[in-house]
Amino acid sequence: MIPPELEAQILRLYHVERWRVGTIALQLGVHHATVSRVIARDGLPKPERSRPSRVDAYVPFIQETLTKYPRLVGTRLYAMCYERGYRSNIDHFRALIRTYRPKPPAEAYLRLRTLPGEQGQVDWGHFGHLTYGRAKRPVVAFVMVLSYSRAIALRFFPSQQAEWFLRGHQHAFERLAGVPRVILYDNLKSAVLERRGDAIRFNPLLLAFAKHYRYEPRPVAVARGNEKGRVERAIRYIREAFFAARRFRDLDDLNRQADAWCEGIAIDRPWPEDRTTTVCKAWVQEQPALLTTPDNPFPTDERREVTVGKTPYVRFDGNDYSLPHTLVRTTVVVLASPDVVRILAGDREVARHQRSFSRGEQIEDPTHIATLVAVKRQGRQHRGFDRLAAAAPSSSALFRELAQRGHNIGNATQRLLQLLDLYGAVALERAIVEAMAKGVPHPHAVRHVLEHERYARGELPPLAVTLPDSARLRDLVVRPHPLSTYDTIGERPACAPPPDDSEETRREQEDQRR
Repeated sequence: MIPPELEAQILRLYHVERWRVGTIALQLGVHHATVSRVIARDGLPKPERSRPSRVDAYVPFIQETLTKYPRLVGTRLYAMCYERGYRSNIDHFRALIRTYRPKPPAEAYLRLRTLPGEQGQVDWGHFGHLTYGRAKRPVVAFVMVLSYSRAIALRFFPSQQAEWFLRGHQHAFERLAGVPRVILYDNLKSAVLERRGDAIRFNPLLLAFAKHYRYEPRPVAVARGNEKGRVERAIRYIREAFFAARRFRDLDDLNRQADAWCEGIAIDRPWPEDRTTTVCKAWVQEQPALLTTPDNPFPTDERREVTVGKTPYVRFDGNDYSLPHTLVRTTVVVLASPDVVRILAGDREVARHQRSFSRGEQIEDPTHIATLVAVKRQGRQHRGFDRLAAAAPSSSALFRELAQRGHNIGNATQRLLQLLDLYGAVALERAIVEAMAKGVPHPHAVRHVLEHERYARGELPPLAVTLPDSARLRDLVVRPHPLSTYDTIGERPACAPPPDDSEETRREQEDQRR
């Protein structure tokens, strides 16, 4: 606000002395926008300029063009005038044509009134972001306003997906103690999937929800935000009176503060229809006219069908949740509430986890991992049995003796496999037979036999050969064959023709050697 004396001085200098806006602003020490606002608010016609302007010759063309095309942008109009000889700065040209552009008539709106319990209005509001571990998620507010009493239901969520949208409705119905007969929506995807004029395709999930609670979902017309102005004003009121300078630890803390605010300051504010009463009294009058909520709430769990890969985890909302290893390479159903993630195989629940809103985390049930580790160990033991049985058949009888005496079969398997790698299949089989014959069925006895034979031969201790980590190579059994077959190398087979000892043949062989 500027004092009336300064406003009168601005008008006198502009209309009487014919000063320009910039000159007035410079001499009086005010902003040029303030000068322009005072002049525009005065409503007097602009004084005629004594000095001609370059645009004067183009004014008839500009007015005619803007009459035909009132939404033509200034850049295009400047190009048209430039082609006709106009030369001036484009910014100055835009400021000039603003006075010649026809203004559309202002639209008048009816004041909408509703009966108690007849209508509610719903919308989302964005309130920044929150960090959950390694994830940054939006903070969105679901707002429902009863059109008659202006009672507000407010709930903050980390997502705008359809399931969170329905959870906001359920919270609002509980907070407002009833359901309005009609709920107005903007054309958001949670409510309207597609719209062509009056042809509307609703979100099927919202239709099922509305059928359950027996209310009518009604979208407003496109670009007609005034039809749900009550919820728009409520969101602005929430920003200014509740969220501004608000401190909170997490979303749960913010929602607790929002509930206290809705039950206190928001409900005790003056009622816009009658400033002598409050919204609380109007809501008490409206509440009997609201529809009652059914006893069974509508299920709002997020449902996703997920294909399990090679590892026993399912990916949901950016995180991995464990499940029994027997379900790998199958399709399961994930049902998620705000607190719990459940995994179903058919109609059977196979896993349950606490929900995480971070991203890239592995949420595991220790029993799932322990069971898989045990199965893997058992599988490795069976593979060891198979390898020993193929290399040293007597090992089966040795394991039966160890089992009867209560020894650790897994440890014995690992020791015999090490001896197999060091000494070979033939030596291991011979040592096992000897240990069994002496009545000492134990890997230590087998090792003692092998080392005694090595010492008798005067050989050095064998060194382990590190093979590639491949099951095909690890489990390969190589049986040695008699070395006497190498003595036949170079001998002439019985059916082979006698060698050619001619002079010519010898010369050719010498030439080839050279």
